[in-house]
Amino acid sequence: MEINDGFSEVYERNVDSVYRICLMHLRIVCDAEDATQAVFMKYLKNPRTFSDCEHEKAWFIVAARNHCRDMLRCWWRAKRSDICEVADKTVSFDTEEDILLEKLMALPPKYKEVLYLYYYEEYSVKEISELIGRNESTIRTQLSVGRERLKIELGGYINERQTHKQGV
Repeated sequence: MEINDGFSEVYERNVDSVYRICLMHLRIVCDAEDATQAVFMKYLKNPRTFSDCEHEKAWFIVAARNHCRDMLRCWWRAKRSDICEVADKTVSFDTEEDILLEKLMALPPKYKEVLYLYYYEEYSVKEISELIGRNESTIRTQLSVGRERLKIELGGYINERQTHKQGV
């Protein structure tokens, strides 16, 4: 199969977002990598024409989300013990950005998804509502509750850092 010339540009524009969406849903690095590959294979098998880059990005985000949901429903994934889980647990989060992302990933799916799309992908409430099919008021509520939960989670981290700095 010959990869068309435009694919590499499409891939470069969207691979980071697709991977982060997959990792957010699946929480296992190797599964997120597989899902990312599957989303781009779907695009390659059935290329689409998008009106602009935002429409393209939205399609990839929804495709990644749907693929991950399908993977999570699969009974095989729920039953198997994956070596990747063991490897992933040894990854340490050193930078503040890594810690923030780790705390975000620990939130329930309905909060982490909207927070991720709002802050990392910079979508508006209206755009998130259209992307995931929820009311705008629901999105605003989930953003608010998610922020509060994240603040609580990070509060423990911030208190822990202050204790270490004081030498206690």
